[in-house]
Amino acid sequence: MRGHRPDPSTETSETEPASCPYCGGDNTERDHPKGPSLCRSMHYCRDCEEPFEAFQ
Repeated sequence: MRGHRPDPSTETSETEPASCPYCGGDNTERDHPKGPSLCRSMHYCRDCEEPFEAFQ
């Protein structure tokens, strides 16, 4: 397809962890590349055991 752009939610870095908004820790993992919208992804903090959304 001409002019087709890939889904931006699949281009997030898995090597750099997202910071947890609850405890500030970096011991996080990306649960799913797509959140409620294409600009957010779902993550999980292993330190405080809270799920959170991160903007991409």
